[in-house]
Amino acid sequence: MHDKDIRGVGERVARGADQDERDQAAVLREVLFLCPEAFTLEELIRERTVASADVIERERVERAVRGLVCGGLLHRVGDLVLATRAAVNYYALAEV
Repeated sequence: MHDKDIRGVGERVARGADQDERDQAAVLREVLFLCPEAFTLEELIRERTVASADVIERERVERAVRGLVCGGLLHRVGDLVLATRAAVNYYALAEV
């Protein structure tokens, strides 16, 4: 038998997923706002974390970028982070 109390684990996972979605939305808005210019990943991290030295904040931005790349909304070209055509088109349509 395990003596560990696992109640609340699912709740913490759900809160983490919610935070990931908020982080992805914030990063995407930031990239789309500057479009068609591009950020380097370091510039994007500095912009999102206000040059904070907090490693956790940096990792949240990096995780958000990875999630958006996997979702087809951002491209990584070397160190550059760019919005995909689909993201730009959706952004334009959302403002109509």
